[in-house]
Amino acid sequence: MFQPSPWRADFPAIAALERQHQTYLDSAATTQKPQALLDALSHYYGHGAANVHRAQHLPGALATQAFEASRDKVAAWLNAADSHQVIFTHGATSALNLLAYGLEHGFNEGDEIAISALEHHANLLPWQQLARRRNLRLVILPVNEQGFIDLNQALQLIGPRTRLLAVSQLSNVLGTWQPLPALLAHARAQGALTVVDGAQGVVHGRHDVQQLGCDFYVFSSHKLYGPEGVGVLYGRKQALEQLLHWQFGGEMVQLADYHAASFRPAPLGFEAGTPPIAGVIGLGATLDYLASLDALAVERHEASLHQHLLRGLADRDGLRILGTPQTALVSFVVDGVHNADIAHLLTEQGIAVRAGHHCAMPLLKGLGLEGAIRVSLAVYNDSDDLQRFFDALDQGLELLR
Repeated sequence: MFQPSPWRADFPAIAALERQHQTYLDSAATTQKPQALLDALSHYYGHGAANVHRAQHLPGALATQAFEASRDKVAAWLNAADSHQVIFTHGATSALNLLAYGLEHGFNEGDEIAISALEHHANLLPWQQLARRRNLRLVILPVNEQGFIDLNQALQLIGPRTRLLAVSQLSNVLGTWQPLPALLAHARAQGALTVVDGAQGVVHGRHDVQQLGCDFYVFSSHKLYGPEGVGVLYGRKQALEQLLHWQFGGEMVQLADYHAASFRPAPLGFEAGTPPIAGVIGLGATLDYLASLDALAVERHEASLHQHLLRGLADRDGLRILGTPQTALVSFVVDGVHNADIAHLLTEQGIAVRAGHHCAMPLLKGLGLEGAIRVSLAVYNDSDDLQRFFDALDQGLELLR
């Protein structure tokens, strides 16, 4: 039975892709953009762009007003206690690097940082390099066959020497929600700071950072239907106060002399230079659009499509799904067939999926795989998208096997 998307027409690129005979199933990498975002960008650039926080003239005042309004919208989206807890960066990767450098002073030789075995490179490499710089121990929390952090082992590995825990909310490869409440509570009891990579999780449902109880939460705008080049770092007030400044220049300085300077606190103190003004304003418009949707209807739509995808893949012989995906995406391999070959034949038939290690190379190596195919869904997808994918997959496998 055909399952339409009530929101498909809100995304002009989907119609454009259809005219190109393309079916877009790679939203975990980046999403298509709603008309509301395009309108906001056009309005900003078409009515007078200006730098923020620095000018008294009208264009500058209006840009600053719109920029800070977006900060308020992000704070409301996350249920942060105060908009000053929201720092804009140039992406989730930038936010995680900010944390790795800004918190470095708090680590001593022999301290431990705990991450999981399923982390995206963005939530692995900054901590790996910090551990190398400070001679720390990087503790890897194991993942079970179902695709979840093994809670029993994790609780044993996170101990008195653990100074920081950094874990993903939703795996970008396995599509599994991780057991954050128990992990975060245990890490806090050990006196460790906690970082949640919400790049995938923030897209699916509203997440209350106060209820979550993490010290820091990061995500990227471009996965949440917003512009590229914008990231968000939320921090608890007491946690933000532990950050040292790591980039220096305009905007973040309070007083400067030739041989000394003082710097602003968060958030402006960590937004050195000209920020991605249009992108931040665009993210605010995107959040307005998302807030206008029926959240329960979105959840049901995504869940129904996900079940359709899982059933279709399970029905095909020789195909193995990685983990037990719970939402939005599925990664799979086919016995005796290289993932790049499948991806090539899907691409030739106009199916846009992702192949490879998905920026989680250690996880794929641990699974004994060179890569996998990932199909990921968004609010604009419908059941016809999945049928075109299945038809293309069958044709491809017929040629390859």
